[in-house]
Formats: sequence, structure tokens, C-alpha cells
Amino acid sequence: MKTSAKKAAQILRRATPLRPTLAIVLGSGFGSVLDRVEVVARLAYSKLPGFPLASIAGHSGEAVLGKLGGVPVLILSGRAHYYEGHELARVTFPIRVLAECGIKSLLLTNAAGGINRTFHPGDFMRLTDHINFIGTNPLRGPAAADCERFIDLTQVYDPILAKLLHRAARHAGAKLRAGVYLAVSGPSYETPAEIRAFARLGADAVGMSTVPEAIVARQCGLRVVGLSCITNAAAGRSSHPLSHVEVLAAGQAAGQQAWQLLENFATLYAKTETD
Repeated sequence: MKTSAKKAAQILRRATPLRPTLAIVLGSGFGSVLDRVEVVARLAYSKLPGFPLASIAGHSGEAVLGKLGGVPVLILSGRAHYYEGHELARVTFPIRVLAECGIKSLLLTNAAGGINRTFHPGDFMRLTDHINFIGTNPLRGPAAADCERFIDLTQVYDPILAKLLHRAARHAGAKLRAGVYLAVSGPSYETPAEIRAFARLGADAVGMSTVPEAIVARQCGLRVVGLSCITNAAAGRSSHPLSHVEVLAAGQAAGQQAWQLLENFATLYAKTETD
């Protein structure tokens, strides 16, 4: 895996002399951010050995190197998911490639269902912590070379990056909540009974991604910040059936605030790196 990650990283590094330290994974609802990127190079995942192909609507499946708000960034537009049949080691492989590329900080984004009754579609949520209900762990199996297997997850999400995210949201006029994200395997949506149980466990939002990537990122020594776009009320919290079409539509509606938020974050991040 280490060798494959190095090969994919070499391809990315050869594409441009740009050497970003910030990477962003764009989940459902965040694709509009690419319209704001000054693209220097873009490579389809199919051109990067080891990368799982993204097959879900709203996930374009390409690595983009460029500048967001004038700040060098490496963007992964779209992700593969466990429910597509991939092992978590494969789902999280791109994160190991980011580490090999010299990335120091990682912003993970996703679309999520609101469990907390005070959350509404169009809100954003910063991840304060997570609950892994996927049923497995991306570190399961042979230990990754040069990486600690038993990593401490007391503080997965970086408090300094969290403050930057709140400042970025304030400048964008976006409503940014803070809460616990619970990850399930999918692809079916949850039952109302499950949502009630998750609420009792302390979850504020639910989705089908992000947590495995955050775990691997921490194993690789990356600083992590997580951002959800609340695209719908979770099962039993809404009067109508859930659908992926609804998720994409809500994400598109929040598109302008999403790119403003991320662009502001990149600008603030760059200032901290030069201070």
C-alpha cells in the first residue's frame, strides 16, 4: 500500500510544481467549489493507481491541483464509499496519497441528515467528534508501514482548524452548527427507530462517509477538520421519504455559501501558515 501511495503521489507531483499543504475532499453538495478554483492540473481517479473510482451522482472522481482564493490546494472531487463494495482500506487509500504528497491539513466535507431537531436543511455543521457505526475500521488488517496501528482518537478534529472554520462561516454568512457525526455503512437510509437510538447516543447528524478518512488521516499525522452540509432531516424527523435526489438538490441550493465558506477557510488557513 505504501508503494502504491508513493506512485500515485509521484503522478500528482509531476503534474505541477505547485506544492499545497491543504487538501479538501468534496462530498455531495460541495461540487460547486470547483468553479472557484484556479485549476493548474486535474487528473481523473482512473489515472491514479490504487484510487477507487467514484460512481455516485455528485462525485466527479478527479484530483484537482490549483488555487482557491489564491491559496494552493489539492482537491479530491468525490469519494468512493464502503457501500459501493470497496474495502475501507481502498476507500481511504487517497488519504494516504495526500500524506505522501506533503499535505499537512485536511478538510473533509459531506452531506448529512440532521438528527438534532434544531438543525435545518441548508445549515452547516462542524464535526466536533464522530461515532463509527460502519461496522469495521479502516486500520483493520496488516499494519501500515511506518504508521502507529493503535492511534489515539481522543481529539480527531483539530481545534485550531475548527476556529478557522467558524471564522470562515461567519464571513460567508453561513449558519455553522457544531456537533457529533455518526457514520453508517449505507446505502439504505436509516429507520426512525435507528435515528432515535443515534440521538440517544449523542449524534447530531448522520452520513455514510468521512469517519474512515478521518481515522486514516490521523494515523498519517494530518490535521483534520470536518464539515457537513445538512441536506435533509433524518428519518422520522421529516414528513416525506428520503432520497439522494433531495440530498443533491439541497446541496446545490447551499452551493454559494459552500464555496464562500471553503474559500474563506483556505484564505484564513494560508495566513496561519505564514504567521
